[in-house]
Amino acid sequence: MQSDAPRPQGLLARLLEPKAQIPEERKRFSNPALKALILPVLIEQFLALLVGIVDTLMISYAGEAAVSSVSLVDQLNNVFIMAFTALASGGAVVASQYVGREDKENGDMAASQLVMSISAISILLGLVVLLFGRQIFGLLFGRVEQEVLDTGMVYMRITAFSFPFLALYNGCAGLFRSMGRTKILMQVSIAMNGINVAGNAIGVFALRAGVAGVAWPTLISRAFAAAAMVILTMNPENPISLRLSMVFSCRWNMITRIFRIAVPNGIESGLFQLSKVALSSIVATFGTVQIAANGVAQSFWSMSALFCIAMGPVFITVVGQYMGAGDVEGADYYMKKLLRITFAGAAVWNLAILLATPLALQVYSLSGEAKHLVILLVFIHNSLNAVFGPVAFAFANGLRAAGDVKFTMYAAIFATVVCRVSLSFLFGLALQMGAVGVALAMVCDWVIKAILVIWRYKGGKWRAMRVI
Repeated sequence: MQSDAPRPQGLLARLLEPKAQIPEERKRFSNPALKALILPVLIEQFLALLVGIVDTLMISYAGEAAVSSVSLVDQLNNVFIMAFTALASGGAVVASQYVGREDKENGDMAASQLVMSISAISILLGLVVLLFGRQIFGLLFGRVEQEVLDTGMVYMRITAFSFPFLALYNGCAGLFRSMGRTKILMQVSIAMNGINVAGNAIGVFALRAGVAGVAWPTLISRAFAAAAMVILTMNPENPISLRLSMVFSCRWNMITRIFRIAVPNGIESGLFQLSKVALSSIVATFGTVQIAANGVAQSFWSMSALFCIAMGPVFITVVGQYMGAGDVEGADYYMKKLLRITFAGAAVWNLAILLATPLALQVYSLSGEAKHLVILLVFIHNSLNAVFGPVAFAFANGLRAAGDVKFTMYAAIFATVVCRVSLSFLFGLALQMGAVGVALAMVCDWVIKAILVIWRYKGGKWRAMRVI
């Protein structure tokens, strides 16, 4: 039962602590422990976004065909990456619950079966791209200039070899997050991104290898990260660890538990990606100024949403461990506390990015009209992301960690695929609001999803969910 003990004193404590407390001895995550869990995840996510920006800048020096081909292939690769991420997320939920239960035997089995499953799927997807890449490229992107097609095939084939490494890294990273050990994951991520950036610089500027000069460093950096994470995960001193004897066996009951979480997550992520493609086709009809402004604004949006997105794995780790231990009140306490932390962090972060936007725009070669539109789009995004993003993105992962994945999938499909796309047509095209209309439709997506998530949480069905 939750305790009636007084809340901790102090302004910050009163802001972040839920009214209903639990006894101190049941608090698995002290404030310093939460800080140690959250900060590395934030740094890892920030570096990933920053490296993406730097990579794009360096690729631009390889020529317009290189930029175009890499951009197009990455759209396809993102679909596969979502599959790996969904599997890793499913494994992380199951593993975190075994950590909470202190069931190392089944935790090790979950870790090993996740690695086996994600490796097999990544190898299969890599072979599909290697064998049918040209046909897939043509089906998705139609007829493009021959130079773009040729360079795209080079980039696609090299990066396809990195799929198993990327999948292994994602899977092991999910396991480390489930154990709450995010610091070592951040360190591996820093090394991986450093290798990637240094390799890109050598490939593009020193070797002048074009798209191959950015593809090979991607492969090498992912191989390094995968090897490092597999070795670290095999440490038997971990709360859960990877056992090779279990990797090379097939336990369908454990695989089913993982896929029961992973499949809804994968469907949700895949449909979200498809909706982005549909929205891109709408924006493409708005004219050069609005297309450029929307494209630049999206880079600011990605950075602004960082705090809400980064808190998702934290919810999975903390809530998953409590649900695995059978302490539903503890899970509820930390869901509320983590939501308060997310609101506070998102408010500060979104405001900082908004204030920095006019200054950052000085390095962009845009017209005055386009720059003013970017600032307006960022204002719309950031002001409302700080209000609805914490619930729509981070808090929803608390329900997922409890095993309530089907509802979150249905809520996301309705809010994103149905409402966001249809409202984009209504606001952007029918009401001729252009990119502003698409941005408002995006916000409506968050509002609807946040309402559905809170309604589900208040209903309490997540309390009775069982993953293991």
